Amino acid sequence: MAFNWAYNTRDFKFILQEWLPTERVFAYERFRDYYSKDDIDMIIDPVFKIAKDMIAPTNDNGEAHPARFENGQVILPDSFASIFHYIQENGFGSSNIDEQAEGVLPEVVYAAIQEMLASANPSWAPYIALTTGSAGLIQTFGDEDLKKTFLPKMFSGEWSGTMCLTEPSAGSDVGDILTKAYPTEKPRVFKIKGSKQFITGIEHTMCSNIVNLVLARVEGARPGTKGISLFVVPKYWINEDGSLEDNDIQALGIEHKMGMKGSATTAVTFGENNGCRGWLLGIDPGENDGKGEGMAQMFQMMNGARAQTGHVAQSIMANAYFNAAQYAKERVQGRPLTNPKGDRVTIINHEDVKKMLLHAKAHAEAMRGMIFQTYLYFDVRSHDPDEAERLKASDRIDVLTPLIKAYCSDEAWPIIGDCIQVYGGYGYCEDYPVAQSARDVKVLSIWEGTNYIQSMDLIGRKWTQKKGTSFAAWLQDIRDFINSNKNTSSLEREFANLERALNSYMEIQMTMGGYFGNKQYGMMPLYAHRILTATAQLYCGMVILSQALVAQRKLQEINADHFDYGFYVGKVAAARYYLMNIVPNVWAVAEIVKTGDTSVLDVPVEAFEY
Repeated sequence: MAFNWAYNTRDFKFILQEWLPTERVFAYERFRDYYSKDDIDMIIDPVFKIAKDMIAPTNDNGEAHPARFENGQVILPDSFASIFHYIQENGFGSSNIDEQAEGVLPEVVYAAIQEMLASANPSWAPYIALTTGSAGLIQTFGDEDLKKTFLPKMFSGEWSGTMCLTEPSAGSDVGDILTKAYPTEKPRVFKIKGSKQFITGIEHTMCSNIVNLVLARVEGARPGTKGISLFVVPKYWINEDGSLEDNDIQALGIEHKMGMKGSATTAVTFGENNGCRGWLLGIDPGENDGKGEGMAQMFQMMNGARAQTGHVAQSIMANAYFNAAQYAKERVQGRPLTNPKGDRVTIINHEDVKKMLLHAKAHAEAMRGMIFQTYLYFDVRSHDPDEAERLKASDRIDVLTPLIKAYCSDEAWPIIGDCIQVYGGYGYCEDYPVAQSARDVKVLSIWEGTNYIQSMDLIGRKWTQKKGTSFAAWLQDIRDFINSNKNTSSLEREFANLERALNSYMEIQMTMGGYFGNKQYGMMPLYAHRILTATAQLYCGMVILSQALVAQRKLQEINADHFDYGFYVGKVAAARYYLMNIVPNVWAVAEIVKTGDTSVLDVPVEAFEY
């Protein structure tokens, strides 16, 4: 195996110290006594060293010795436990959400830590993320007894966590789950019986207990999603004296996946021997007209997980880009077309290779900007004293979450393909790092809600949320940015393209509204994915152009021999490329939508037979 973690921290520091208004976040009461912008280097640099020296070396171990199933137990790569406990115990993991802790980091700063850890070992990182997410649900919806029982050990890393949603017969259609919950003589304690599929982290020997957040339907509750409740179902039941006993949860085996081989994905049964118990979170449906709160509760974790999923995809893609660029600077092959009799050159001097690398760089930086902007909104939503600002931030998060999840995971796949292409034949060999990047990244467009679901969420919910005012305000942000900056010297063409894309997007909305008004409901799912892509490209165009404005001002202050000169030139170049080569897809999608082609809807199923 030949994993190579080729990251650097310069773009993190640019985003946090030069581009985003993070001083606003550091001024909040939650953070102001602990951190400021001046501490960014002190926070990021040690984690970079940990990721490079401790986490990244375990990646090859996970590939060479993947998770395996033996005697009813999942055995993880032997290096995973030590780094899991190190990260958790030293405050770089789940404890960053602890509402009782001092010195936690703002979400926008912690995003840099998340990206470094995830890119250093993508198949190990979910164990931290899932523990954080499940602990967050208990922290938000659990009573004081549940919090006292579970949170300290989950935050410290003694226990891990996961979520259990998908079933063999119910994946995206969650309302059809069959797992049942039956009341016991103890208040809020239920017997759990059913099965789940594709569950990551539900069985391993890395921790002394695993805390599962399980969706199930209380007997007699309403059908569909309205009747689903959420339960805390640990691998080992915690008795009143603190002792642990088996809770009748049985792993059935692990999936043999094309990537993420160190991450154990398991089929599991609950209550095969009628001995599985769980604590109910929220209101008992029997006391609430048959309505459960499980889906609303789970969405807190799922929305965070969806943003994290897109971020992991971006991080894997960024590492592939860093590796490809490094290789292209070293690999000597061929002569320039402009000087066929000259000396052989490194392949980064060939036009097509340079194009593929700039394509990857522009996407990595535009996506990272979108992601970090969203995490800043998370901080505003949680901590700003102004209610109007909190509501505004919440609205922006609602729009951006499906974009981050779907766009980043969709585009990472072909961009990593370009990175493989840069390596030529070597890229197809497991001796080089980019092959693993391709295998690891593909699942991210599938889990946490397929990207089709994200697309339908965008046009079916986010467009119309609050009678359309929320999305209209989001679009107005882009309009205001254009109007304030479109006369910027040397970037006029780029702003013109962004403005044309915004106007084209308005045409997309009007056209889709017409289809809906005419009851052509099939046009919604037909065009939804293309529209989500165009939406993300529009926003990323604004993000990366906003960064270019900062970089351009910096270039006016420094000389060509300055150590940061190349970085700022690269920021402007990436923005130019994205605005001139990617953003035009928005008006291309507008033209496709306006044609109203229904060939997909019209073709009979029989046409696919051979």
